[in-house]
Amino acid sequence: MIHASSLASPNIRHAFFTRAGGVSSGIYDSLNGGIGSKDTPENVKENRARMAIALGVAPTRLVSCYQIHSPDVIVATEPWTRENSPRADAIVTRVADLAVGVGTADCGPVLFADAEAGIVGAAHAGWKGALTGVLEATIAAMEKLGATRAGIRAAIGPLIRQPNYEVGPEFVQRFVTEDDTNGRFFVNAARIGYAMFDLPDYIRSRLERAEIASIEDLGLCTYADPARFFSYRRTTHRGEPDYGRHVNAIALMK
Repeated sequence: MIHASSLASPNIRHAFFTRAGGVSSGIYDSLNGGIGSKDTPENVKENRARMAIALGVAPTRLVSCYQIHSPDVIVATEPWTRENSPRADAIVTRVADLAVGVGTADCGPVLFADAEAGIVGAAHAGWKGALTGVLEATIAAMEKLGATRAGIRAAIGPLIRQPNYEVGPEFVQRFVTEDDTNGRFFVNAARIGYAMFDLPDYIRSRLERAEIASIEDLGLCTYADPARFFSYRRTTHRGEPDYGRHVNAIALMK
């Protein structure tokens, strides 16, 4: 587990889980939390149970969504099962002993907490979700539950970083069309006509624009560290048939 110092609080438990400490094997070695992966379902269930226990909640009280790269947010009031998982990319809650999490394998996991208000949240911020407002939607949903922007702390977990994130010209154009200042998040790639995208800095900029003052970036790259992290892009480059997913979760404790 990796922890963000900014989220430390007696009433908050959180973790950005690495790939270590589970029961899966092969390309999923070993703590694969991806319900949608082709890993053995029993292994994924055991891995997620271990994560829940590490967070201090019952295995049935670690929930995540069916992620669709959207700005959609769910307010969790009780646990759900895989079969009735809502389609969304962020979860917020004020319910104690209920861990809310997102799965990632290069996209940006962002955990939120207003410890004083007793509100926590988790967002799956890939380029599309970040561009279309999942971070701002998560903050707004937390505010509706009683959090304040001044009280919210945000932590950006392991994700793919600029030296390993090559994108095409149409990708750059989409961002610049949205906001002409977004060009600052790209540098030229070795391949002519391509660019390298700085996803964590883009996420930070959206959080800053949303008036979140406490933002911690753990500075870790999923692509560059195969010993600790799964990576969709690395798997694609290697021609592997599938990839594991990390769980990044947070819980309010009683």
